Amino acid sequence: MRAAGAIGKVAALSLAGLLTMAAVSNDPAERLADPAKEARARALFREVRCLECQNESIDESEAAIADDLRHVVRQQVKAGRSDADIKRYLLDRYGEFVLMRPSFSLGNAALWLTPFVLVLGGGAILILRSRRPPATPPLSAEESAALAALEAPHIAPSAHDGHGSAA
Repeated sequence: MRAAGAIGKVAALSLAGLLTMAAVSNDPAERLADPAKEARARALFREVRCLECQNESIDESEAAIADDLRHVVRQQVKAGRSDADIKRYLLDRYGEFVLMRPSFSLGNAALWLTPFVLVLGGGAILILRSRRPPATPPLSAEESAALAALEAPHIAPSAHDGHGSAA
């Protein structure tokens, strides 16, 4: 009976902790009053990289710079700027790295295409090498004589050549 009560208390404390963390990370004072604008800002949060964490969006990150970027995005949405304008503003200020999915451009084409070029080039080399017979150097005179001796019919030694036994 006591175990069930202890489990219930732990569950209640865990739930309270999760709700507290959610309340801290999503401060209602920072949210936009218009739910449609807030939803648009949240969608943009998932497309912007935290510059400190680097592998998280600003929607997921707890870093101070992510909080600053969320504030900037909300201010831009509140000012009525389009998603493209907001992204362009962030790109101008922080560079291509700020986007979770950088655009394909001539500047970063090498980064996008290098893996494909390497795989295709390696595959082509393997196919070409497997189609041609391996190069073998010509036999020397000694090797040719040894091969001819191996290919000649084997004759058993006789008494005439001095290798046989005299009976």
